[in-house]
Amino acid sequence: MKRSDFDYELPQELIAQVPAGERTASRLLHLDGGTGAFSDRRFREIAELVAPGDVMVFNDTRVIKARLVGRKKSGGRVEVMVERVLGHDEIRAQVGVNHPPRQGSALVLADAIEATVLERSGEFYRLRLEGCSDVFALLERHGSVPLPLYIARAAEESDAERYQTVYAREPGAVAAPTAGLHFDEAMLAGLANRGVVIAYLTLHVGAGTFQPVRVQDLAQHRMHSEWYQVPQATVDAINGAWGKGGRVLAVGTTTLRALESAAAGGDLKPGYGETRLFILPGYRFRIVERLLTNFHLPRSTLLMLVSAFGGMDNIRRAYRHAVESRYRFFSYGDAMLIERADN
Repeated sequence: MKRSDFDYELPQELIAQVPAGERTASRLLHLDGGTGAFSDRRFREIAELVAPGDVMVFNDTRVIKARLVGRKKSGGRVEVMVERVLGHDEIRAQVGVNHPPRQGSALVLADAIEATVLERSGEFYRLRLEGCSDVFALLERHGSVPLPLYIARAAEESDAERYQTVYAREPGAVAAPTAGLHFDEAMLAGLANRGVVIAYLTLHVGAGTFQPVRVQDLAQHRMHSEWYQVPQATVDAINGAWGKGGRVLAVGTTTLRALESAAAGGDLKPGYGETRLFILPGYRFRIVERLLTNFHLPRSTLLMLVSAFGGMDNIRRAYRHAVESRYRFFSYGDAMLIERADN
């Protein structure tokens, strides 16, 4: 397959720059991957589309304030985007600077932190934050919310709350699992009261999620790595739902990738690890039967994933409809509920 197979035209004004006034106020496009039929709904209606006994799995990762601005000690502005926390005083990060810093050189971040460049691997640097005993606390004090580049404004105080799910609890992501941004506490409680099983896992979304696919031949693309953990309670919830005729709904592509990675051996198993799972049309899904997701960038690995899940032609038609109907796209935009195509 080719990168160009996953292109589409998107007017710039449809890229959501701010979240909806209320979390649950977004629109919802419901696509049946089996028949290709789709319908326009409101997100608040999702409870009508989930049956008692179904299990909804959420990614409880918490977005850290991963963006730091500073300077090289030798002079020159730098911007550091944390990709992953490696320990109490080390991070892996992208470093935006005119002249790449050398191993052993020093950066001064937020006028408060001295960072030493330990090594470089491709586009990422390993940095040691001198005198630091808690990277997460340091980032909370001195960092800012890492809004995606397609949001053409600086992060505001309100983004610290809205670019975070209400159930976020495990710090480590540098991008939000955006399908979950549509839920508030009242909706989660309503789903549980309806008999829907709520389960959680963790996948720390890395900066690689925003990296473009640079090769035309997708067989040559190397997927970025992300850490995930699927607990025993979630495996039990899924097996229990299946035993009673329920279905598995993954809230977000990150949740889907974690579940499918945990079932790589055939059966879903609890555990943790790194996943580089790259899902293209033709992939055979083992666990997830329904997917809640936002609208994704052209030529992105996430658009490739939803095309595999809902069917390429179905997704093309649904996206054309979303553009014509003025849906809002990307992180702060509207949502899709996709019923899996036969595979």
